[in-house]
Parts: sequence; C-alpha cells; structure tokens
Amino acid sequence: MEFLGYFLAILVGVSLGLVGSGGSILTVPILVMVMGVDTTLATAYSLFIVGSTALVGGIHSAIQKKVDFKTALIFGAPSIVAVYLTRAYVVPLIPKIVFTIGGFEVTKSILLMLLFAVVMVAASITMIRPQKKTVEIQGDKKYNFPLIFIEGVLVGALTGLVGAGGGFLIIPALVLLAKIPMKEAVGTSLFIIASKSLIGFTGDLKGDEVIDWHLLIYFTLAAIVGIFIGLLLAKKIPGEKLKTGFGWLVLIMGIYIIVDELFLK
Repeated sequence: MEFLGYFLAILVGVSLGLVGSGGSILTVPILVMVMGVDTTLATAYSLFIVGSTALVGGIHSAIQKKVDFKTALIFGAPSIVAVYLTRAYVVPLIPKIVFTIGGFEVTKSILLMLLFAVVMVAASITMIRPQKKTVEIQGDKKYNFPLIFIEGVLVGALTGLVGAGGGFLIIPALVLLAKIPMKEAVGTSLFIIASKSLIGFTGDLKGDEVIDWHLLIYFTLAAIVGIFIGLLLAKKIPGEKLKTGFGWLVLIMGIYIIVDELFLK
C-alpha cells in the first residue's frame, strides 16, 4: 500500500503540472485511504506536499515568464492570512465529536472528510462543465480589488479547513477578475497555492505534534517528479480534455468518500 501511495503521489504532481489544480483534491484521500494517515493530520500533510510541489512548478513557470507576481501578491495576501488563522485557531476548536444523529456520531474526522468530499464534487463540476471563452485584455490590468480580496479570503479559509490548495477556484478568479491569460494564470496560481499552503502548514507546528517526516518527504519528492511530467505533457495534450477527464475522476472519488463516510463505515 505504501508503494501504491507513492505512485499515486506522482499523479498529484501530474495534476498540478497539467491543469494547475487538483493536487490537494487527490492528496488527502490518498493519505487517508491508502497511507492510513489520520484525517486532520492528512490535511496538514497536504498543505506541505502541495505547497512544496506547487513552489517547484511555480519557479519553473517563472523562469518561462508565465507568472504575474503583482496579481499573486494582490490575491495571495488575504488568502495567506486566512489560511494561517484557520489552521492555527479554527481547526483546533472543532470538537472530536461534533454532533450525534440517533446513534451516529459525526466526529471531527468524518466532518472534515465530508466537507472535503463536497469541495471535490463542487470542483469536479467546474472542471467538467465547458468553460466560456474569456477575452484577454491587453495593456494594463484593471483589478477588481473587492472581489479579488473576498475570493482570496474564502479560498484561504477553505485551504485551512480541508487542506485544499484551491487552484480550481484561483484560476477562474485570475482569468475573470484579473484578466490574465490562461497559461499565465496557471503559473501564478502555483505560486499562490505554494505560499498559502506552506504558511498554513506552519499553523500546525506547535511543538507537540507527531509528524512522519519520512512519509512526508518521500511523498513530496514523488509529487515533484509528477509535476515535471505534467508540465511536459501539458505541451502535447489539450488542456481542456485533460481537465474534463480529471473532473470526472474527482466527481467519482468525492461521491465514494461521501458514501464511505456515511454508510460503509
């Protein structure tokens, strides 16, 4: 199972390299269902893994001049604050047993997995649904600051709660609100994901946690190998087809997690 987990970690990186999102959507289920990591800890691990992998991909995109650093700062700043505060103060406040329905206890682990599954289903719909073509504006960019700020806070809070990088929300926001080209949006998204994920991970480091650094480092290295594979494939395979196929995979996984948490366990 450990070998399978590291193989699937490569797919995490491939996803980030191909479509600029989806890494965390795969990481948490792999860590929980294949590697046997506790759900809350898995969301923390996901922040480190996806953040480190996205940073490598972002640097690669920056070298190719496909990163808008000004946009990354405008969107990323409120997102970083939100993810850190969520990990450091909100997640620890969630009780081990959230509530009980009849004889069924909804624990913190079940709640986070269900929330993550809902995010997966929502993400899959945005990936499967045909995207309307947007007109890329030439010249100086005109930022919709209020919407960018609100989007950044919401994505940051989501990242903090379920360990999702939020690329499926960031990329449309960059294209629609900041009016930047799709390929540049992917590179910019990777830097935003990297910064808020890694800073969010520090919100979990309080000194008393037990972290399996062996698993974390090897899983991250496998994902980094995957992101380079994804970046190479992205040059040869139409991105829209890949995004749609990945969307269906995410939808199936999200539905399975909901069924598993509510009925199979």
